[in-house]
Amino acid sequence: MQIILLTAAGFYPNFFSTISAQEAEIKGTVYDANTRDPVFFANVFAEPTQMGTTTDEDGNFELTGLEPGVYDLRISFVGYRTKIISELQLSSARPLEIEIELVPAGEDLKEVVVQASPFRRTEESPLSLRNIGSTEIRRSPGGNRDISRVVQSLPGVTAPSSFRNDLIIRGGAPNENRFYLDDIEVPNINHFATQGASGGPASIINIDFIREVDFYSGAFPANRGNALSSVFGFRLIRGRSDKLGGTMTVGASDLGVSLEGPISENTTFIASARRSYLQFLFRVLDLPFLPIYNDFQLKVTHRFDSGDELYFSGIGAIDNFELNLNADDSEETRFLLENLPVNEQWTYTNGLVYRHFRDNGSMIFVLSRNMLNNEATKYRDNMTDDEDELTLRYQSREIENKFRFEHTFRMDDYKFVYGVGTEYIRYTNSTFNRIFTASGAETVDFESDINFFKYYGFGQLSREFLNGRLITSAGFRLDGNSFSSDFSNPIEQISPRISASYFFRLDWAVNMSAGIYYQLPPYTILGYMQNGRLVNKDNGIKFVRSTHITLGLEHLLGERSRISLEGYLKNYSNYPLLLRDQVSLANFGGDFGVVGNEPASPDTEGRTYGLELLFQQRLSRGFYGIGAYTLGVSEFTSPAGGEGFFPSAWDATHIISLTGGKQFGKNWEVGVRWRYQSGLPRTPFSPDSDLVLNWDRRGQGLLDFSRINSRRNDPFNRIDIRIDKQWFFENWGLNIYLDVQNVLASAESNPQLILDRPLDSDGRPMGSGIVKNPDAPIEEQRYQLKEIDTGSGNPLPTLGIVLSF
Repeated sequence: MQIILLTAAGFYPNFFSTISAQEAEIKGTVYDANTRDPVFFANVFAEPTQMGTTTDEDGNFELTGLEPGVYDLRISFVGYRTKIISELQLSSARPLEIEIELVPAGEDLKEVVVQASPFRRTEESPLSLRNIGSTEIRRSPGGNRDISRVVQSLPGVTAPSSFRNDLIIRGGAPNENRFYLDDIEVPNINHFATQGASGGPASIINIDFIREVDFYSGAFPANRGNALSSVFGFRLIRGRSDKLGGTMTVGASDLGVSLEGPISENTTFIASARRSYLQFLFRVLDLPFLPIYNDFQLKVTHRFDSGDELYFSGIGAIDNFELNLNADDSEETRFLLENLPVNEQWTYTNGLVYRHFRDNGSMIFVLSRNMLNNEATKYRDNMTDDEDELTLRYQSREIENKFRFEHTFRMDDYKFVYGVGTEYIRYTNSTFNRIFTASGAETVDFESDINFFKYYGFGQLSREFLNGRLITSAGFRLDGNSFSSDFSNPIEQISPRISASYFFRLDWAVNMSAGIYYQLPPYTILGYMQNGRLVNKDNGIKFVRSTHITLGLEHLLGERSRISLEGYLKNYSNYPLLLRDQVSLANFGGDFGVVGNEPASPDTEGRTYGLELLFQQRLSRGFYGIGAYTLGVSEFTSPAGGEGFFPSAWDATHIISLTGGKQFGKNWEVGVRWRYQSGLPRTPFSPDSDLVLNWDRRGQGLLDFSRINSRRNDPFNRIDIRIDKQWFFENWGLNIYLDVQNVLASAESNPQLILDRPLDSDGRPMGSGIVKNPDAPIEEQRYQLKEIDTGSGNPLPTLGIVLSF
């Protein structure tokens, strides 16, 4: 079907161009950011056209007769700062509905001291904050409509591999990131989530729901806690209010449909469902694993006559990872089948948010619940009928019930934010696992069931001076919980933070922030049981502490371009030490499975520091681009390696990303991204990897942590290309895109040890392994092994369809 549509577009261009000359519209309301009163007679212009209008007495406006395409919206009124909203995609399929808040200007209305800009900054976070619109996410080369891929174009961001969303931000581990959907915290936004971290191979968020994303790599506001490396704030759209509509998509790995429309005069909804088709493709390609995933998303919004808002938002996923035991029996396939477990996982987050607007601000009340169920099973040689061959049976649940109150208001040049929150946590774990470590064979067998309360409070005060040229902010946060006495006193986790920004010229600013941040260790660590005891509680496990200092210089190159330079320093303490291997938890979380389900103590430290250079141009005259360079260092202590600091698994010294695109006539667009990254460190295999007792339990090599991260993978660079063509018809639209990832076929190294077995004429391994010293005692017997590279480097083309109506 995809090829037929694309071919039809090529053979009948006149037909498509004739019927695609349709109109689009923008409608919305302009409010005062302080009082929530409507701003009447405000000027609203769609750029680069000269079409504009003014708001009516209720602050409402409509812009009609626009050609479908991408526009900037400029909103201005005397006594308010001009606001620019960039890169809004208009379609004939649905009107764009938007709410706009204008910030009052200073007392001297004649003096303009801060240049209007589409680049978002807040009083609390004048640096280390990037705003990403839905249009940018959709068109990003290699992004596959996935925000975790898109942000890798920004400075300080990388991932351990190209096929996963384990985000490494400024050298921090993947478990240091937090995500919020319309003020509701979602613990993990990925399918096949790594429990104890935040990554996975594909996002569960449907981009059709996203209006924009605020990405913080530092300078976290006080109302966002439990993060050490980044915070993502997703702002979602409301369902359309005029009539029923929707979107159908065929993407790189899934099929999806979303519907939206009015339920009543003041109530709208938007809902979606997606299902993967990778399992069918992988079976045809004779691959050894069959991933199957489904996700669902819903938002219902009700607007009261008073202007207050109540909305329900829910998101969930069901994931199954099966083995294809009939796959081609190559050496690599045999290795994967002998090691990959069968995995079943489901997760959901539901939340109810009430937003009450007052004369000078707003209050929000957030009630939410999220749950993760994670199960994994593995039998030696996949002999599922023999319980004696069981090597892994794991089942765990994480349940969080949350309430948060937050009040934001302004008085003259001051902005106040304060709030409190509480959470009830329940975590269960049933683990049976035969393992082998440097200390020998061990069988982990326990069940745990813990519950406790979290509680926190926060406050932040911001003020503008000199008509907005100088902005300062100071805040604090207190976190505690009832898990243990080491966590219970929130004063011991007081988290102060400050930030400042000074425009010493109209287009030049110097920015800074500093703060202390705390994060609770993963529930897998808190709930680990040994001999009937919560051993990590007895070991005095603590909040992980990180101190951030960031300095930056920013230059606005007109209204749509900027260049910035930021330097950062992060110091860590109380990071969990994994006691079996005497290595820091900070080195783990970038792969499938579970992180932290073992004994630990709060005894490692770390530090990351670096420089980030960014040039960004919003869409202007048909061109857009981002250029980013990061020079960074990430180091942690690990007693297995000796004294001092060692490179962490995320120590990517150099990261370069160049992204650019051009819009052509008749709604064609081409984008290209090039990324280069220094090779990440890796730990070599131990000489004891070939021990029969190890291999029969693990099926893979042991890492030699006495030489932790002493080797590096080869540098990696890749080019992604995306071509989009859009057609706009009366009340519906069609987008067909070609996205080719890794055009250069650059390979990512992933060395593995496997049994060195004889091969038949077709290259298939024969037998169960050769013991080099069969006459030795069993504890000394060793298999004959060899090293292979299971990394891949093939181009990945995607032909996708998006149909909106």
